[in-house]
Amino acid sequence: MAYIKFENIVKNYGRNVVLKNINLEIEKGQLVTLLGPSGCGKSTLLRCLAGLEEVTEGKIFLDGRDITNVNPRERDMGMVFQQYSLFPNMTVLENVEFGMKLKKTDKKEMKERAEDMLGIVGLKDKMYSYPANLSGGQQQRAALARAIVTEPKVLLLDEPLSAIDALLRKSLQAEIRRIQKKLNITAIFVTHDQEEAMVMSDEIHLLYEGKIEQSAKPVELYQNPATSFAASFIGNYNLLTKEQFHNITGSRKDCEQVAIRPEMILFADHDTDMGEEAYEMTGIVENRVPHGSILRYTINVKGQNLNVDVLFQGKEMYETGKECKIIIRKSDCIFL
Repeated sequence: MAYIKFENIVKNYGRNVVLKNINLEIEKGQLVTLLGPSGCGKSTLLRCLAGLEEVTEGKIFLDGRDITNVNPRERDMGMVFQQYSLFPNMTVLENVEFGMKLKKTDKKEMKERAEDMLGIVGLKDKMYSYPANLSGGQQQRAALARAIVTEPKVLLLDEPLSAIDALLRKSLQAEIRRIQKKLNITAIFVTHDQEEAMVMSDEIHLLYEGKIEQSAKPVELYQNPATSFAASFIGNYNLLTKEQFHNITGSRKDCEQVAIRPEMILFADHDTDMGEEAYEMTGIVENRVPHGSILRYTINVKGQNLNVDVLFQGKEMYETGKECKIIIRKSDCIFL
């Protein structure tokens, strides 16, 4: 039985339908991500689980118990938001102890647990500091410690890293994942960042316009997008209409669109021949732009631009305006 279950969830704000018949199951001990663009309903779904929003229709179950109408305080969930929400007049230790005080935990036990948790998040040397004296990353780790020290059944993270600079963000992604695994916490992470979702998740639920577009493990979602939206939102697929695909390959397919990953398109010598296994075509290099260790080419084939990604290894690079031959294996084309 699923640990968390959303059953036919609908959420309306007046005439605006934000969640449209959501059905979703989450296993205990998983870190799953609700991924999607702004306005897709991911934060609303999280708030419905926390009890901060009432559902219009449907039911929510936690560990077999119907919690749809249960008071938020009785749902036993920890939350971490984009805003750190630490009490400025309390030390880090006092902030972490706060939730246990509300539960009337013994003072000695409360201090020991708070100190242990600050050790886990790497802030034991900051326990007597005030939030104003912490960096953004340290404040978010303190907020995380406060959320999980009470041992909640579920940890809810609503875009907790979106206000943090890129370098620190990557470090905190790894830190949150490490702590989640160490403590075997069931966690739901909300983000609009595809890369973050790929790094963090056991499973990703991609939302679009109030519906679940696709649910899959990160690699599966990247390699096998089920819809045009999934392909356009995850990674940097070349998305072609069936007419565009026919124009460059000569092949007609019974589909709406064809998705091709840039790294799966290969440059080839003019005498390379892969026979029936691939589509071969000649194009002109329109542009080339480095993206870290990747060099991205834009190749024009019969008026259609294709992005081609190759490792930036100091090899001979194709100059802008130069003719080139590219190969697309038939097995690398995803028909949508």
